[in-house]
Amino acid sequence: MIYLGADHRGFELKQKLFQRLKDEGMMVSDLGNDHLDPNDDYPDFAEKVAEATVSSLENKGILLCGSGVGVDMVANKVPGVRAALVDDVTVARQSREHEDVNVISLPADVLDEEEAWNIIKIFLSTPFSGDERHIRRLEEVKDIEEKHAK
Repeated sequence: MIYLGADHRGFELKQKLFQRLKDEGMMVSDLGNDHLDPNDDYPDFAEKVAEATVSSLENKGILLCGSGVGVDMVANKVPGVRAALVDDVTVARQSREHEDVNVISLPADVLDEEEAWNIIKIFLSTPFSGDERHIRRLEEVKDIEEKHAK
């Protein structure tokens, strides 16, 4: 399942991307906001997407806010999330190949629909490389996460 979430600054782009994902026949769930609310707060939607994403290894999450930074910070607070702020296809590809990212955060103020769509296609189609060095580094990240969860 692909989970989407956005605050008011990412709302319009999220709506367009949600429809494109559905049109491609992908299993997608919109976790909000379900209407444009200039007073909503990005942590609400980022937390929902992050928690839903980690409920299964096959899930992916896509978050949007103005800069992408806020939703990225929130998502990375949820254990098991590996979120990356992505603004081009090169970073999207590397974040999957090297870091096995399961959530991407998109800056809606910077990306147009086509740029965002191209990033999402790369994010969803690029597998983790499984290289030993990347596995080792991800284990180190997990160790740090567990150390600070205590």
